[in-house]
Amino acid sequence: MPKETGPEGPVPEGPTAPPPASPTKLTHEATEQARTVGRTTVRDHRAKSTHDTRAASVVTRRDLEERLPRSAPDALRFEPGVYVQQTAHGQGSPYVRGLTGQQTVMMFDGIRLNNSTFRYGPNQYFFTIDSRTLQKLEVLRGAASTRYGSDAMGGALLATPIDPALEAGGQRNWYGHSKAMMRSGTADGEMGGRAQLDIGWKGKVGLFGGVGYRDVGLLRAGGKVLSPTTGQPVKSPLFASDGVTQRGTGFREFTADARLVYKINEKHRLTLGYYDYRQFDAPRTDRCPPVTAPQNECLWYDEQFRTLVYGAYDVNDGPAAAERVRWTVSYQHQHERRRYDRGPESTYRIIGRDEVYSLGTGLNISTKNFGLARGVSLRVDYGLDAYFDTLRSYAWNTFLDVGITTPTTSQYASGSRYLTSGLWTEAKLSLYDRVELRAGGRGSLVVARAPGNLDAMVGRRPIDQNWGGAVGGGGVAVRLIDGVRWITNLDQGFRAPNLDDLTSRQATGAGQQYENPNLRPERALTLETGLKIERPRVEFQLFAFQSWIDRLITRVRFDRDQCPPEDNICGAAIYNVTLANIAGTSHIRGFDGAVRLFLPKGFGMRATAAYTWGDGPNPVPDLDPVRVPLSRIPPLNGTVEINWRHRAGFFASSALRWARPQTRLTETDKNDQRIPLGGTPGFAVLDVRAGYRLQPYALVVLVLENVTNAAYRYHGSSINGPGRGLNVLIEVGF
Repeated sequence: MPKETGPEGPVPEGPTAPPPASPTKLTHEATEQARTVGRTTVRDHRAKSTHDTRAASVVTRRDLEERLPRSAPDALRFEPGVYVQQTAHGQGSPYVRGLTGQQTVMMFDGIRLNNSTFRYGPNQYFFTIDSRTLQKLEVLRGAASTRYGSDAMGGALLATPIDPALEAGGQRNWYGHSKAMMRSGTADGEMGGRAQLDIGWKGKVGLFGGVGYRDVGLLRAGGKVLSPTTGQPVKSPLFASDGVTQRGTGFREFTADARLVYKINEKHRLTLGYYDYRQFDAPRTDRCPPVTAPQNECLWYDEQFRTLVYGAYDVNDGPAAAERVRWTVSYQHQHERRRYDRGPESTYRIIGRDEVYSLGTGLNISTKNFGLARGVSLRVDYGLDAYFDTLRSYAWNTFLDVGITTPTTSQYASGSRYLTSGLWTEAKLSLYDRVELRAGGRGSLVVARAPGNLDAMVGRRPIDQNWGGAVGGGGVAVRLIDGVRWITNLDQGFRAPNLDDLTSRQATGAGQQYENPNLRPERALTLETGLKIERPRVEFQLFAFQSWIDRLITRVRFDRDQCPPEDNICGAAIYNVTLANIAGTSHIRGFDGAVRLFLPKGFGMRATAAYTWGDGPNPVPDLDPVRVPLSRIPPLNGTVEINWRHRAGFFASSALRWARPQTRLTETDKNDQRIPLGGTPGFAVLDVRAGYRLQPYALVVLVLENVTNAAYRYHGSSINGPGRGLNVLIEVGF
């Protein structure tokens, strides 16, 4: 297969590409492999995972450019073990091995994105990462709390942003590259673009940044998804009269980012980053309108903002005990403003606003490889992290006929505070280049504080909780022959209840949800074993896994007589739920894997498959059956991609996404208006892609999605997938 070339020569391929020494060093090496960030990019199509002895996969910059995903969650649809549920067109929640974002930690350049208000279905948060600013996305499957702390029960989503090129040499001391891109899509009327600039001086200072905008209209589907038992259309979303246009979709988006890198010398490097995402006018599809409400009722996310500002200090080739160091200090502000229009006959609307202010720091240190004996070496990674949230939450009724505003029950207890922190270490022992042993542990402290009864917060109890504990993990990787390893890992995960679990009142697809201040942390133990092959013509990984989860937090129904006093919404709701720890142990088991072939004449093929099966004790004691399915577990699913590329810059591919039906439902699933009666039907969706890359000046990509115009939806979603449509990307760089 032809090698790709950058300004510094051929990009390394396959097993000959040197793996990154650590997550710290990777940030630097990702840029060294391709220096054309400010123009059109070409990346190593065999980008290495930073967790090479775990079940992990990587979405490269080239994948992002040629697949044209609509968002960061959408970019994960072709990764094994990942299933993306969408409650709205402007949202997306990745499920990793059956666990969603509240139980899967999200990191951006080593900084924790999960905060204390991530919901049971945290649909909008990973969506606030602009995929156009990313160098790569890595998915780590399986419990990972030793390294990443609370929430990393299902795994970790690791986003790495694009760095400035830091070009050096030449006749001039400075460099500058600009890029303009335009994207459009016919299925939802998308129109948007981005302008970015990469400038630098003497290979020591570089600035990369840009601004982007999108205007996305109503999404057209291939048709209505029908219940496999009744043949009736699913109740959400509501369709326009043409039977394909989904109401309650569309949004507007503005993004801005800047990344300044100062290379002090060959050992020391300072980074300052600013990333701003602003989404406007995004309706929540399953409540626009709610199934039992007038057609003009709608819940809007008027504003969904996230601002991240941080500094990072990197040391490379330091002393033996700290050969590589990365220290980050960050500030993050999450802003959400909701508007619930009650319909044309109502004289008032409900408005809510939540603000989460997060201060955080993280320190990652790697020792050198110590030679203990001939053929025996040891490396230790260790560090600490702490993230502190302050929460402000407000809600009010606006009476439109008289212009009067009155306070009402807020979604959260305003004034709440939350701390998650820990100390961790992980050692890797290499024996004669045949066996690698891994072992580590973390000690954690989580603190939750929330006020009790205040004005407009009827029935809320104060929260004063501290949770401490330890988790550990380890594994063994055995090299059978060159490029072939057998890997087994046993890792613990945990998740402390957050402020959403403990204090929130909100409407969900399963009904009106209420807080539970008595929740306890979830704990998981994951065993995985599998094979990894990395050969010149083939890459292969296949893992079987089993997770045992104690005190799993899930939604359970509660009766009206349990409603908080004076809460009229609770008493009037058809179906009320709360979060509760299930007594006993829940099980999630299955397999996931991928194979990639590098064929002659520029052809290649990649296929993935994943199956997840989950069950747990019945949340209702003394009721048959004793064990029931876990909520919203994905069905058997997978992908197939066949691609071709030419040295002249032309490329083409076809891609198939498929899923079997999911009919194993919990009680709350059966009452969830987003899930068809009897379960979600299976689907097969075919996309065709083609494009041309003139390195480094231009890129044109065409994607004809859903060629057969299939009507489909991912299990648990409120919207159907796009119908037949054409997506176009045009980039011009200088």
